[in-house]
Amino acid sequence: MTTKLLAIVGPTAVGKTDLAIALAQALDGEIVNADSRQLYRGMDIGTAKPTPQQQAAVLHHIIDVVDPDGEYSLAHFIRQATDEIQDIEQGRDRLPILVGGTGQYVWALLEGWQVPEVRPDPEIRARYEGQAELEGPDSVYRELEKVDPAAARRIDPKNVRRVVRALEIFHATGRDDDDSQEASESPRRIPPAFDVKIIGLTLPRPVLFRRIDERVDLMMQDGWLDEVKTLTANGYGRGLPAMSGLGYGELLDHLDNKLSMAEALAMAKFRTHKFARRQYTWFKPGDSRISWFEASSESVTEKVLLEVRPWLAT
Repeated sequence: MTTKLLAIVGPTAVGKTDLAIALAQALDGEIVNADSRQLYRGMDIGTAKPTPQQQAAVLHHIIDVVDPDGEYSLAHFIRQATDEIQDIEQGRDRLPILVGGTGQYVWALLEGWQVPEVRPDPEIRARYEGQAELEGPDSVYRELEKVDPAAARRIDPKNVRRVVRALEIFHATGRDDDDSQEASESPRRIPPAFDVKIIGLTLPRPVLFRRIDERVDLMMQDGWLDEVKTLTANGYGRGLPAMSGLGYGELLDHLDNKLSMAEALAMAKFRTHKFARRQYTWFKPGDSRISWFEASSESVTEKVLLEVRPWLAT
């Protein structure tokens, strides 16, 4: 049995959330999150998580599923998203709408990537983290180069967490890092039983960058710095992957007196611009699978509905 699945993709700050909510209300849908940062509890403002009012208007899934120090891999996402989509469509006879800008998550689900689900190995992790501390990150990276050169090529040698995770997975399965698949790699695929319609939102780059900058400023007005203070007071420090997200590291540097507030915000905006450019390598304008729409159009919702309704009727 084939499941109808609507997907909304595009760069950060382009307007995916608002469109998804409007479509869900018009089409009797529920939203499945595909943003890797919105998984974390307590990280609401800086991840642009749908507000409580938005989540009350339309049922959202895979939001607030793990604490900032919790483990959540690509394999976890594929399994959970697949279960949620089937439950929405088969259990409640509603339209599942996948929404997010994490290209790895989106394509892994839609293309049926076969990703090993490997639990952390405390013994291996402690061994390699200790080696990195005693001998430096390069020594652990060289170890990865020996056993899994393909994974090593995809990982920043300075990112000890990712290097250690790749070694964990190799020792468990002999396969590469489930959190580091690149668009250029070819993971084994088994196409899922989805009938997918992909809607892409886009903006001219100067307009998108302006939106990003305005959103960062609005996040600060909404209490982003206080959110970071609360996270650190609860024991979530900069060593956690969740706390390396856009803007969080810069605000931590400000709290540590390494950056002025102006410097921190300028750096956060710059990093987000760079991230948005990189998202277009996952969601390419020339990809025939994606129907692209200009997000600044006042009638974008109506235009998307004209595209989607005939597909739903088939």
